[in-house]
Amino acid sequence: MNVRLIAVALCLLPWLPGCQPAEKPRFQGYVEGEPVLIAAQQTGQLTSLNVQRGDIVAMDTPLFSQDQATEAANVSQARAQLAQAEAQLANLASGKRPQEIAVIEAQLKDAEAKRRLSSAQLTRQQALLAKGFVSPEALDSARTQAARDEAVVAQMKAQLASAELPGREQERAAARAQVAAAKEGLQKYAILLAQKSQRAPVAGLVQDTYFRTGEWVGPGQAVLALLPPENIKVRFFVPETELTALKTGQAVQIHVDGLATPIAATIRYISPSAEYTPPVLFSEKNRHRLVYLVEAWPKPADAPRLHPGQPVSVSRQ
Repeated sequence: MNVRLIAVALCLLPWLPGCQPAEKPRFQGYVEGEPVLIAAQQTGQLTSLNVQRGDIVAMDTPLFSQDQATEAANVSQARAQLAQAEAQLANLASGKRPQEIAVIEAQLKDAEAKRRLSSAQLTRQQALLAKGFVSPEALDSARTQAARDEAVVAQMKAQLASAELPGREQERAAARAQVAAAKEGLQKYAILLAQKSQRAPVAGLVQDTYFRTGEWVGPGQAVLALLPPENIKVRFFVPETELTALKTGQAVQIHVDGLATPIAATIRYISPSAEYTPPVLFSEKNRHRLVYLVEAWPKPADAPRLHPGQPVSVSRQ
């Protein structure tokens, strides 16, 4: 009889509380997401909203756009001003047109012909004066005409040389400055035009949208919230007695209802200050009610299995 009692006692031994292995404590918490708010950079009417709540978008996916009529007109005007400035700079760098130079050359030939005629007349007047056939006044008139024609030839030669030269350095420097200013203006308006449409800066879930097509959106107003996987975390609370067993960088396990296996995560933050589970009065007897906030981040590949607001429990590995 004693042998039977001993055998029964040995069979029940594994189920005795004192004989079971101690389970690791689990800390209660919840899933939280830190969404990226995609806002309008300028004022304007929302002309398109390319995504809706619940969509999964890749990086650089078009999200929404605003009315762009004014910005597009400014870009066209800036391009025309740049073309005008570049044309003025090219004109100063190349001198006068060939047609204008041809006109000056023709005027120079005419002046040279007149100079030859006046020079010949001066020679004849000098010969006639020596023979007494003309007065000294006639010789002076011929000499004056020859000098006048010589001056005209010199003037036309100077005009031709000037026409073949580019503009003065100061003028060309001013033209270059105008080209640079026109380029800056075009770049400015191009940026303003690009800001009227937004693309996804990261891949993730469209958590919510706050405007509809046709509504007016002001600068800085969020049009939608984008939740990337790397911004999903778990917040849980640890009693003061267990705090020393945790540290940043430590691996933990997230237990979720409906999942057979826990999700691995890493502790990144432990609150330096305690919180209290009310109602409580701080004392040595109630110290066990102190809790500390801890945040753990799962891998981005596992994060989509968690949903913000979902209750979870966390244990140490």
